[in-house]
Formats: sequence, C-alpha cells, structure tokens
Amino acid sequence: MKLFPHFISHISSFFHKHSQAVIWAELAALAFLFSGLFPAFHPKALNVLSGRPLASSSNASKAPAKSSIKWVDFNVTAEALNQAFRYDVDTVQSPIHLNWVDLLALLGSRYGGDFSSYRPKDMEAMAEAVLKGETTMDTLKEKSKNFDYYREAYGAVLDGMVGVFKAEIPVSEAPPEYVSENQDQDSGTIWVTKYGLKAFSPIAKGFPYNDYDDFGAARSYGFKRQHLGHDMMGQVGTPIIAVESGYVEAIGWNPYGGWRIGIRSLDQKRYYYYAHLRKNYPYQSNLSQGSYVQAGDVIGYLGRTGYSTTENTNNIDTPHLHFGLELIFDEARRQEGKEVWIDCYGLIQFLERSRCETVKVEGTKEWIRVYGMKEADPQRGGNPPEEGSSPEEGSSLAPSMTGGG
Repeated sequence: MKLFPHFISHISSFFHKHSQAVIWAELAALAFLFSGLFPAFHPKALNVLSGRPLASSSNASKAPAKSSIKWVDFNVTAEALNQAFRYDVDTVQSPIHLNWVDLLALLGSRYGGDFSSYRPKDMEAMAEAVLKGETTMDTLKEKSKNFDYYREAYGAVLDGMVGVFKAEIPVSEAPPEYVSENQDQDSGTIWVTKYGLKAFSPIAKGFPYNDYDDFGAARSYGFKRQHLGHDMMGQVGTPIIAVESGYVEAIGWNPYGGWRIGIRSLDQKRYYYYAHLRKNYPYQSNLSQGSYVQAGDVIGYLGRTGYSTTENTNNIDTPHLHFGLELIFDEARRQEGKEVWIDCYGLIQFLERSRCETVKVEGTKEWIRVYGMKEADPQRGGNPPEEGSSPEEGSSLAPSMTGGG
C-alpha cells in the first residue's frame, strides 16, 4: 500500500514539470504570433511611426559616426536661442567670434540641461567676460564638467542652422555698393552672401497657426504611445516649408502620419518629419525620394490625412502639421527602433523670426517661394556661396538676423 502514494507523487511531479515546459512553449508561440499581428510593438515599428524606410547599406555608409548619446532632453527656450544667436551674428566679423551652440552648451552644463533656470544675465556675463578678454571660451569649456555632452547634443540640433549662404533679395533693398554691373538685375532681385540663420519655420509667412508644447502627450491610434512631435494647427492648404536643406528620405502614405515627407539633413544628423499633409495634393509636384530640397522651399501642404491604412483618407479631426525632429547619433540603433526625438516647441518659437514668403502659382494648386537661397552641400556637391560679395567694404559676409527667404 505504501507504493501507491509514492506512485501518485511521482506522476504529479512529472506532469507539473512538463506542464511548465508546455506553458513556456505556448508563451513563446503566442509572442511570435503577436509580433506578426501587432508589428507596432516590434522595435522596427517606430520606422512606421516616423514614416521612413529601413536603411540600406548605401545609406548606412553615409551615416554620422557613432555616439554614446541615447536620448536628448532639448528644452532650450526661444529666449535663450535668440540671445545666443545674436551674440553669434554680432561677433562673426570680430576678433573673437562667439559660437551660439558653444554658449548654449555652457549654460546647459551649468543648469544641468534644465533651461527653466535660464536667466539672460547668465549668458551675458559669460559672453561679455570673453569679449573683454577676462577669460576665454576654451577656459570656460575646460571648467565645465559636462560641456562635451551638451555640445554634442545641442550641436546635433542646431549646427546646421547658422552659417554662410547666398540669399536672393530685392535690388531696392541692396546697398548701392553691393549692386554690380555684372549682376543681372532684370528680375528685380540680386544675390548676396550672408552669414546668419539659414533655417526656416515650417509654416509659410502670412499663414496663421497656433500651437502649444504637446511633446510627450498620449496617443492611442494603433497602440498607446507618446506624441514624439509638435503639432501646428492651421488651415488646409497652408504651404509647408523645409526647415533645413537636405534630401527626401521618405515620401508617401503612412497609416499614422497620412501623407508625409521625411527629409534628412546634409550632414545626416537630423531627420525632419512633416505629416498629415493635404488630401489629393499633399506634396510639391517635383518631389520624390532622393530629391534635393533647399531650406525655405515649399515641400507640401497642411491637411488632416492619417490614422488609416487606406491611402488618401482624412481621419484627423483638426487640420494641422505634425512636425518632428529626430537626431541620428547611431544609425544601427536607429534601425533597431531606438530613435531620439526632441521637443521642438522652443525651436519653433525661435524660427518664427524666419518665415519664408511664398506666392501662388496661377492655374495650379501649388505655391512657391518668392526669394531663393543657396548653400553648399559639402558631401554631394551643391551651390557653394561665391567669395568676395559683400555690402560692407572690406567684408566678405553680411550678417543676417532673419534668414534667406
């Protein structure tokens, strides 16, 4: 009789052990099935959200060098951006040129990245001490514990926005000494070389919009997630402007963003995402994947498409532009879905100073910019500014506080 309890115990132990194995096998099978049914939970599903294709080997070879940075909390205020920008432009032809990103990185290190502590006098004291020769930028950088981190992080956002470019302006606005007999003035405009802001607001000049800081807000279409962009509510058909020069990396329909376009910056460090574009006529007709886009060009039109697997569907209640800015520190991590998106609210406020003027093309649904702009693309060729054109005697650059268009 003693054998029977022992036998029962043995059988119970056998089924207990093997049922665990079965349970784990079933869980593995379920995980596999769910990864196919709900690809949004897979890391590469973020490629769908951001509306860009997977990188090819040719794209990877042009990617920026790897970085240890995994995320960036970019909360630099528009006031700080404006102050640093003014110092940069005002000192460009001085013996000591203050780089605006360096100034912001020094403050970022001081504030621990929290610009709610920003005070204009902090930047002023630092900048004026350097300009008066009381210290140097190199000395300040050496004393700043985390300067290198903030310089790389903030530089990834801002380095492509200020520099030398050629701008088309009305002849009537050009100083007399700038007008040359060799320059064609029949069009009523003239090309000048400038140093300043060469980035633009994504909304064309004269078109109203409203916004607020909605980065990180909850979204539920497809699956629960955070809003990794900045919404700008406006009128359907409002011309959308390329913030920075680059190449079209993605264009077409996306179930989340509707008609969208993604543009990679010339230095490969930024990906600009413009989504929910107009139904039936979302883009400028000359654009396709790989097209070169100049900062200030009209690239598309505000709408309310998206939240549908059916192309050309208006499922967004309020017409708006979803504007996103992704930083690329490591292409391999990006393709694993480990993307770095930043809060653009302060940056959009800053870019309000540079809104591109546009005009309707008669007989079409398109708008085009009024005044052109050219800048160099050192990686793939382009339109480098010519040397020596200047509105000021003995100067090679004309400082610009507004941009080129």
